[in-house]
Amino acid sequence: MDPLSQGAFGAIFAQTIANKKKLLVGSIFGCIAGLAPDLDIFIRSSTDPLLKLEFHRQFTHALVFIPIGALLVTLFLRVLFKNHLSWTETYFFCLLGYATHGLLDACTSYGTQLLWPFSDVRISWNNISVIDPLLTIPVITFVITTIVSKNKLIPFLGVSYIFVYLGFGFIQENRAEEVGKSIALMRGHESKRLTVKPSLGNLFLWKTIYEDKGFYYVDAVRLFGAKEYCEGTKIKKLDNLTDFMDLNKNSQQYLDIKRFDWFSQGYLGVGQSKNIIIDVRYSAVPNEVDGLWGIKIEPSKSPSEHVEWVVNRSDYKRKWERFFSLLLGKGCNKTS
Repeated sequence: MDPLSQGAFGAIFAQTIANKKKLLVGSIFGCIAGLAPDLDIFIRSSTDPLLKLEFHRQFTHALVFIPIGALLVTLFLRVLFKNHLSWTETYFFCLLGYATHGLLDACTSYGTQLLWPFSDVRISWNNISVIDPLLTIPVITFVITTIVSKNKLIPFLGVSYIFVYLGFGFIQENRAEEVGKSIALMRGHESKRLTVKPSLGNLFLWKTIYEDKGFYYVDAVRLFGAKEYCEGTKIKKLDNLTDFMDLNKNSQQYLDIKRFDWFSQGYLGVGQSKNIIIDVRYSAVPNEVDGLWGIKIEPSKSPSEHVEWVVNRSDYKRKWERFFSLLLGKGCNKTS
Protein backbone atom coordinates (compact mmCIF):
# COMPACT_ATOMS: atom_id res chain seq x y z
CA MET A 1 0.00 0.00 0.00
CA ASP A 2 0.96 3.64 -0.31
CA PRO A 3 2.69 5.42 2.61
CA LEU A 4 -0.41 7.47 3.51
CA SER A 5 -2.41 4.29 4.07
CA GLN A 6 0.36 2.58 6.00
CA GLY A 7 0.85 5.55 8.31
CA ALA A 8 -2.89 6.01 8.85
CA PHE A 9 -3.40 2.33 9.68
CA GLY A 10 -0.54 2.36 12.16
CA ALA A 11 -1.94 5.48 13.82
CA ILE A 12 -5.56 4.34 14.16
CA PHE A 13 -4.68 0.95 15.64
CA ALA A 14 -2.33 2.63 18.13
CA GLN A 15 -5.18 4.98 19.08
CA THR A 16 -7.27 2.02 20.26
CA ILE A 17 -4.93 1.47 23.26
CA ALA A 18 -4.07 5.13 23.99
CA ASN A 19 -5.72 7.06 26.76
CA LYS A 20 -7.17 10.50 25.98
CA LYS A 21 -4.07 12.39 27.11
CA LYS A 22 -1.76 10.34 24.90
CA LEU A 23 -3.81 10.08 21.71
CA LEU A 24 -1.60 12.47 19.76
CA VAL A 25 1.76 10.98 20.69
CA GLY A 26 0.37 7.47 20.38
CA SER A 27 -0.88 8.29 16.89
CA ILE A 28 2.51 9.66 15.88
CA PHE A 29 4.37 6.62 17.20
CA GLY A 30 1.92 4.21 15.57
CA CYS A 31 2.20 6.10 12.30
CA ILE A 32 6.00 5.97 12.30
CA ALA A 33 5.97 2.26 13.13
CA GLY A 34 3.40 1.66 10.41
CA LEU A 35 5.75 3.22 7.86
CA ALA A 36 8.95 1.59 9.12
CA PRO A 37 8.84 -1.77 7.26
CA ASP A 38 9.16 0.02 3.93
CA LEU A 39 12.68 1.10 4.83
CA ASP A 40 13.63 -2.07 2.95
CA ILE A 41 13.36 -0.02 -0.27
CA PHE A 42 16.90 1.14 0.45
CA ILE A 43 18.18 -2.40 -0.12
CA ARG A 44 19.15 -2.15 -3.77
CA SER A 45 22.04 -2.47 -6.18
CA SER A 46 23.24 -0.32 -9.06
CA THR A 47 24.20 -3.43 -11.04
CA ASP A 48 21.43 -5.85 -10.05
CA PRO A 49 17.97 -4.32 -10.70
CA LEU A 50 16.12 -7.33 -9.25
CA LEU A 51 17.69 -7.12 -5.80
CA LYS A 52 15.11 -4.53 -4.74
CA LEU A 53 12.31 -6.91 -5.77
CA GLU A 54 13.73 -9.75 -3.69
CA PHE A 55 14.04 -7.72 -0.50
CA HIS A 56 11.03 -5.40 -0.70
CA ARG A 57 8.21 -6.90 1.38
CA GLN A 58 10.55 -9.60 2.65
CA PHE A 59 11.96 -9.90 6.20
CA THR A 60 10.79 -6.46 7.37
CA HIS A 61 7.22 -7.46 6.46
CA ALA A 62 7.29 -10.99 7.90
CA LEU A 63 5.06 -11.98 10.83
CA VAL A 64 8.00 -13.24 12.89
CA PHE A 65 9.79 -9.91 12.49
CA ILE A 66 6.94 -7.81 13.92
CA PRO A 67 8.16 -7.80 17.56
CA ILE A 68 11.74 -7.18 16.40
CA GLY A 69 10.75 -4.39 14.05
CA ALA A 70 8.62 -2.81 16.77
CA LEU A 71 11.59 -2.98 19.16
CA LEU A 72 13.90 -1.25 16.66
CA VAL A 73 11.38 1.56 16.13
CA THR A 74 10.92 1.83 19.89
CA LEU A 75 14.67 2.24 20.44
CA PHE A 76 14.76 4.96 17.78
CA LEU A 77 11.79 6.83 19.25
CA ARG A 78 13.12 6.57 22.80
CA VAL A 79 16.20 8.50 21.73
CA LEU A 80 14.05 11.33 20.37
CA PHE A 81 11.01 11.29 22.68
CA LYS A 82 12.03 9.54 25.90
CA ASN A 83 10.21 12.08 28.08
CA HIS A 84 6.82 11.61 26.42
CA LEU A 85 6.01 7.95 27.11
CA SER A 86 7.33 5.06 29.13
CA TRP A 87 9.36 2.34 27.41
CA THR A 88 6.42 -0.10 27.65
CA GLU A 89 3.89 2.37 26.26
CA THR A 90 6.18 3.23 23.37
CA TYR A 91 6.75 -0.42 22.52
CA PHE A 92 3.06 -1.35 22.45
CA PHE A 93 2.16 1.64 20.28
CA CYS A 94 4.94 0.60 17.91
CA LEU A 95 3.94 -3.06 18.04
CA LEU A 96 0.39 -2.32 16.92
CA GLY A 97 1.54 0.13 14.25
CA TYR A 98 4.22 -2.18 12.87
CA ALA A 99 1.90 -5.21 12.83
CA THR A 100 -0.56 -3.52 10.46
CA HIS A 101 1.97 -3.03 7.66
CA GLY A 102 2.67 -6.52 6.32
CA LEU A 103 -0.93 -7.67 6.73
CA LEU A 104 -2.22 -4.65 4.82
CA ASP A 105 0.32 -5.22 2.05
CA ALA A 106 -0.78 -8.86 1.78
CA CYS A 107 -4.27 -7.63 0.90
CA THR A 108 -2.90 -6.29 -2.39
CA SER A 109 -1.74 -8.28 -5.42
CA TYR A 110 1.96 -7.35 -5.23
CA GLY A 111 2.84 -10.17 -2.87
CA THR A 112 4.25 -10.12 0.67
CA GLN A 113 6.53 -12.71 2.29
CA LEU A 114 4.57 -12.97 5.53
CA LEU A 115 5.96 -16.44 6.28
CA TRP A 116 9.67 -15.58 5.83
CA PRO A 117 12.08 -17.24 6.71
CA PHE A 118 10.06 -20.47 6.61
CA SER A 119 8.74 -19.82 3.10
CA ASP A 120 9.49 -17.40 0.27
CA VAL A 121 5.91 -17.60 -1.06
CA ARG A 122 4.57 -14.15 -1.89
CA ILE A 123 1.14 -13.99 -0.25
CA SER A 124 -1.38 -11.79 -2.05
CA TRP A 125 -5.08 -11.81 -1.15
CA ASN A 126 -6.03 -9.43 -3.99
CA ASN A 127 -8.91 -7.77 -2.17
CA ILE A 128 -7.77 -4.13 -2.35
CA SER A 129 -5.80 -1.96 -4.73
CA VAL A 130 -2.33 -0.67 -3.83
CA ILE A 131 -3.90 2.81 -3.75
CA ASP A 132 -7.53 3.21 -2.71
CA PRO A 133 -8.80 6.63 -1.59
CA LEU A 134 -12.12 5.15 -0.45
CA LEU A 135 -10.14 3.25 2.18
CA THR A 136 -7.37 5.71 2.99
CA ILE A 137 -9.24 9.04 3.19
CA PRO A 138 -11.88 7.84 5.71
CA VAL A 139 -9.18 6.27 7.90
CA ILE A 140 -7.18 9.52 7.92
CA THR A 141 -10.39 11.37 8.80
CA PHE A 142 -11.03 9.02 11.73
CA VAL A 143 -7.43 9.52 12.96
CA ILE A 144 -7.62 13.33 12.85
CA THR A 145 -11.11 13.45 14.38
CA THR A 146 -9.95 11.25 17.26
CA ILE A 147 -7.00 13.53 18.02
CA VAL A 148 -9.13 16.69 17.90
CA SER A 149 -12.17 15.39 19.81
CA LYS A 150 -10.32 13.00 22.14
CA ASN A 151 -13.26 10.65 21.72
CA LYS A 152 -12.08 7.08 22.34
CA LEU A 153 -15.02 5.60 20.44
CA ILE A 154 -13.91 7.01 17.07
CA PRO A 155 -10.79 4.84 16.47
CA PHE A 156 -12.90 1.73 17.06
CA LEU A 157 -15.37 3.02 14.48
CA GLY A 158 -12.43 3.55 12.14
CA VAL A 159 -11.12 0.02 12.68
CA SER A 160 -14.62 -1.32 12.08
CA TYR A 161 -14.77 0.61 8.80
CA ILE A 162 -11.43 -0.95 7.78
CA PHE A 163 -12.69 -4.50 8.32
CA VAL A 164 -16.00 -3.79 6.57
CA TYR A 165 -14.18 -2.33 3.57
CA LEU A 166 -11.71 -5.22 3.39
CA GLY A 167 -14.63 -7.63 3.65
CA PHE A 168 -16.34 -5.84 0.77
CA GLY A 169 -13.14 -6.33 -1.21
CA PHE A 170 -13.32 -10.10 -0.66
CA ILE A 171 -16.95 -10.11 -1.81
CA GLN A 172 -16.04 -8.19 -4.97
CA GLU A 173 -13.11 -10.54 -5.56
CA ASN A 174 -15.42 -13.55 -5.47
CA ARG A 175 -17.81 -11.85 -7.88
CA ALA A 176 -14.93 -11.04 -10.24
CA GLU A 177 -13.78 -14.67 -10.15
CA GLU A 178 -17.27 -15.82 -11.13
CA VAL A 179 -17.24 -13.50 -14.15
CA GLY A 180 -13.69 -14.57 -15.06
CA LYS A 181 -14.77 -18.22 -15.12
CA SER A 182 -17.80 -17.41 -17.25
CA ILE A 183 -15.64 -15.49 -19.76
CA ALA A 184 -13.33 -18.49 -20.15
CA LEU A 185 -16.31 -20.86 -20.48
CA MET A 186 -17.88 -18.61 -23.12
CA ARG A 187 -14.69 -18.92 -25.19
CA GLY A 188 -14.44 -22.65 -24.70
CA HIS A 189 -11.31 -22.28 -22.57
CA GLU A 190 -10.20 -23.77 -19.31
CA SER A 191 -9.80 -21.08 -16.66
CA LYS A 192 -6.42 -22.36 -15.48
CA ARG A 193 -4.66 -20.18 -12.90
CA LEU A 194 -7.47 -17.65 -12.86
CA THR A 195 -6.43 -14.52 -10.97
CA VAL A 196 -8.45 -11.37 -10.36
CA LYS A 197 -7.20 -8.07 -8.95
CA PRO A 198 -8.78 -4.65 -8.47
CA SER A 199 -7.69 -1.88 -10.78
CA LEU A 200 -6.08 1.26 -9.39
CA GLY A 201 -8.02 3.18 -6.76
CA ASN A 202 -11.31 1.28 -6.62
CA LEU A 203 -13.12 -2.02 -5.99
CA PHE A 204 -15.52 -1.78 -8.93
CA LEU A 205 -13.29 -2.36 -11.96
CA TRP A 206 -11.22 -5.55 -11.83
CA LYS A 207 -8.61 -7.24 -13.98
CA THR A 208 -9.00 -10.96 -14.73
CA ILE A 209 -6.19 -13.18 -16.00
CA TYR A 210 -6.39 -16.84 -16.92
CA GLU A 211 -4.15 -19.22 -18.84
CA ASP A 212 -5.14 -21.44 -21.76
CA LYS A 213 -2.91 -23.26 -24.27
CA GLY A 214 0.20 -21.16 -23.74
CA PHE A 215 -1.52 -17.76 -23.63
CA TYR A 216 -2.71 -15.44 -20.89
CA TYR A 217 -6.14 -13.94 -21.55
CA VAL A 218 -6.68 -10.56 -19.93
CA ASP A 219 -10.10 -8.92 -19.51
CA ALA A 220 -11.77 -6.35 -17.28
CA VAL A 221 -14.79 -6.93 -15.03
CA ARG A 222 -17.08 -4.13 -13.92
CA LEU A 223 -18.90 -4.74 -10.64
CA PHE A 224 -21.43 -2.14 -9.61
CA GLY A 225 -24.99 -3.50 -9.41
CA ALA A 226 -24.79 -5.90 -12.34
CA LYS A 227 -21.78 -7.96 -13.35
CA GLU A 228 -20.24 -6.78 -16.62
CA TYR A 229 -17.21 -7.84 -18.58
CA CYS A 230 -15.06 -5.67 -20.84
CA GLU A 231 -13.34 -7.84 -23.43
CA GLY A 232 -9.59 -7.58 -23.52
CA THR A 233 -6.75 -9.33 -25.27
CA LYS A 234 -4.18 -12.09 -24.90
CA ILE A 235 -0.41 -12.40 -24.62
CA LYS A 236 1.94 -15.30 -25.14
CA LYS A 237 3.08 -16.91 -21.91
CA LEU A 238 6.84 -17.08 -21.45
CA ASP A 239 8.19 -20.54 -22.28
CA ASN A 240 11.66 -21.12 -20.88
CA LEU A 241 12.22 -24.03 -23.27
CA THR A 242 11.52 -22.17 -26.52
CA ASP A 243 11.88 -18.44 -25.79
CA PHE A 244 15.40 -17.03 -25.67
CA MET A 245 16.91 -20.30 -26.86
CA ASP A 246 20.10 -18.45 -27.75
CA LEU A 247 20.56 -17.30 -24.16
CA ASN A 248 23.35 -19.01 -22.23
CA LYS A 249 21.65 -21.21 -19.61
CA ASN A 250 24.51 -20.54 -17.19
CA SER A 251 24.34 -16.78 -17.61
CA GLN A 252 23.17 -14.29 -15.00
CA GLN A 253 20.39 -13.14 -17.33
CA TYR A 254 18.94 -16.66 -17.41
CA LEU A 255 18.99 -16.74 -13.60
CA ASP A 256 17.38 -13.30 -13.55
CA ILE A 257 14.46 -14.59 -15.63
CA LYS A 258 13.82 -17.19 -12.92
CA ARG A 259 14.03 -14.52 -10.22
CA PHE A 260 11.56 -12.30 -12.09
CA ASP A 261 9.26 -15.30 -12.57
CA TRP A 262 9.24 -15.83 -8.78
CA PHE A 263 8.48 -12.16 -8.14
CA SER A 264 5.66 -12.14 -10.73
CA GLN A 265 4.19 -15.37 -9.33
CA GLY A 266 4.60 -17.00 -12.74
CA TYR A 267 2.63 -14.39 -14.70
CA LEU A 268 5.28 -13.59 -17.30
CA GLY A 269 4.48 -12.74 -20.90
CA VAL A 270 6.57 -11.95 -23.96
CA GLY A 271 5.96 -8.36 -25.01
CA GLN A 272 5.63 -6.90 -28.50
CA SER A 273 9.34 -6.31 -28.40
CA LYS A 274 10.52 -9.93 -28.36
CA ASN A 275 13.37 -9.25 -25.95
CA ILE A 276 11.07 -7.76 -23.28
CA ILE A 277 9.48 -9.96 -20.61
CA ILE A 278 6.60 -8.26 -18.78
CA ASP A 279 4.67 -8.87 -15.58
CA VAL A 280 1.18 -9.54 -16.98
CA ARG A 281 -0.51 -8.72 -13.66
CA TYR A 282 -0.02 -4.98 -13.97
CA SER A 283 -1.16 -2.54 -16.63
CA ALA A 284 -2.66 0.95 -16.49
CA VAL A 285 -5.83 -0.26 -18.27
CA PRO A 286 -7.14 -3.52 -16.75
CA ASN A 287 -8.15 -5.24 -20.01
CA GLU A 288 -4.81 -4.56 -21.69
CA VAL A 289 -1.40 -6.27 -21.49
CA ASP A 290 0.74 -3.16 -21.76
CA GLY A 291 2.86 -4.07 -18.72
CA LEU A 292 3.94 -1.37 -16.30
CA TRP A 293 7.35 -2.99 -15.88
CA GLY A 294 9.51 -5.81 -17.14
CA ILE A 295 13.03 -6.97 -17.92
CA LYS A 296 15.01 -6.65 -21.14
CA ILE A 297 17.09 -9.60 -22.35
CA GLU A 298 20.27 -9.03 -24.37
CA PRO A 299 21.88 -12.37 -25.36
CA SER A 300 25.01 -10.50 -26.49
CA LYS A 301 25.83 -9.44 -22.91
CA SER A 302 28.59 -11.17 -21.01
CA PRO A 303 27.46 -14.15 -18.86
CA SER A 304 28.01 -12.18 -15.65
CA GLU A 305 25.81 -9.19 -16.56
CA HIS A 306 22.28 -8.73 -15.24
CA VAL A 307 19.11 -8.02 -17.19
CA GLU A 308 17.94 -4.44 -17.71
CA TRP A 309 14.91 -3.23 -15.76
CA VAL A 310 12.38 -1.39 -17.93
CA VAL A 311 9.30 0.62 -17.00
CA ASN A 312 6.39 1.68 -19.17
CA ARG A 313 5.26 5.24 -18.54
CA SER A 314 4.28 6.16 -22.09
CA ASP A 315 1.00 7.70 -23.30
CA TYR A 316 -0.57 7.92 -19.85
CA LYS A 317 -3.16 10.52 -20.86
CA ARG A 318 -4.81 8.16 -23.36
CA LYS A 319 -4.47 5.22 -21.00
CA TRP A 320 -6.35 7.09 -18.27
CA GLU A 321 -9.04 8.03 -20.77
CA ARG A 322 -9.51 4.34 -21.62
CA PHE A 323 -9.44 3.45 -17.92
CA PHE A 324 -12.24 5.88 -17.04
CA SER A 325 -14.26 4.76 -20.07
CA LEU A 326 -14.20 1.23 -18.70
CA LEU A 327 -15.08 2.47 -15.22
CA LEU A 328 -18.15 4.16 -16.75
CA GLY A 329 -19.10 0.96 -18.54
CA LYS A 330 -18.29 1.94 -22.12
CA GLY A 331 -17.55 -1.15 -24.19
CA CYS A 332 -18.68 -3.52 -21.43
CA ASN A 333 -21.41 -6.17 -21.62
CA LYS A 334 -23.60 -7.74 -18.98
CA THR A 335 -22.91 -11.38 -18.16
CA SER A 336 -25.70 -13.88 -18.50
